[in-house]
Amino acid sequence: MKHFLNTADWALEDLQAMIDDARAMKASPLGDALKDKTIALLFLNNSLRTRTSFDVGARQLGGHAVVLSPSGGMWPLEFEDGVVMDGDAEEHVKEAAKVLSRYCDMIGIRAFPKFVDWQEDRQDKILNAFAKYADVPVVNMETITHPCQEMAHVMALQERLGDLKGKKFVLTWTYHPKPLNTAVANSALMIAAKFGMKPTLLCPTEDYVLDDRYVEQACKDAAANGYGVNITHDIKEAYEDADVVYAKSWGALPYFGNWEPEKPIRDAHKHFIVDEEKMAKTNNALVSHCLPMRRNVKMTDAVFDSANCIAYDEAENRLHVQKAIMKALVG
Repeated sequence: MKHFLNTADWALEDLQAMIDDARAMKASPLGDALKDKTIALLFLNNSLRTRTSFDVGARQLGGHAVVLSPSGGMWPLEFEDGVVMDGDAEEHVKEAAKVLSRYCDMIGIRAFPKFVDWQEDRQDKILNAFAKYADVPVVNMETITHPCQEMAHVMALQERLGDLKGKKFVLTWTYHPKPLNTAVANSALMIAAKFGMKPTLLCPTEDYVLDDRYVEQACKDAAANGYGVNITHDIKEAYEDADVVYAKSWGALPYFGNWEPEKPIRDAHKHFIVDEEKMAKTNNALVSHCLPMRRNVKMTDAVFDSANCIAYDEAENRLHVQKAIMKALVG
């Protein structure tokens, strides 16, 4: 049994095989690969694309999705081992995972960080607890990484560019009025390196560099492909001759859980917005965002609505790659 928790856990050939299968299902969406299979979708945070695409995807392949959330009547769960459960939690993850495993063939987990203590959140306890105690495959629907999103992104890039090896991939931080999760950024940097692109991480200051684990994994995969990972705070250097620009907002990890001192730094870098002037420095680059996106804060209307923006393709591809992932896990 294998889980789908992070693209770093999978060989490139296996990831590519899933994307190839997703492309085939995009051309011919209906099938019976998940006939009589059920996936439990546990949402501890909001979702539009993930919830819809997993539900529709399971149905298109003859399966069924059960959507669960605390607001929908699910018992509050405890994730720490060995605790006296005299607080709000009514059920331990051990029982929840074991019981869902007897009902369902897969379990999907969406659980964002609590944004209080990064040393705590970086352990990804909720996802890892389900992976530990479940007797069926577990899928990461976004925790501190978002592998399904980045599989969809790579699929969209391959549809437009073909072979991605050697393409300059720029992951750029953008302003947001709130400090956001680093999940998409973590996954984007790693998958760009894994698929042979030349990754550049553009962020305002050293404080916005991503967690060492993901940078080191990207460096390892990039080195295997003959490249390095460029980390820069220079907008011109980053955009110069870029083939792909990927925009995302995230909070600075040194200020995790203490966001007030970080806010003036964020506010001072609103000029990191992806706009026409910056895109003009690129090699006619493709541009995207995982969505949801604040227009004219992260990216201008002109850039987002341009022919070079593949955000809608990426969003659609969530449906197709997740079908391929579910097939690979239980099909």
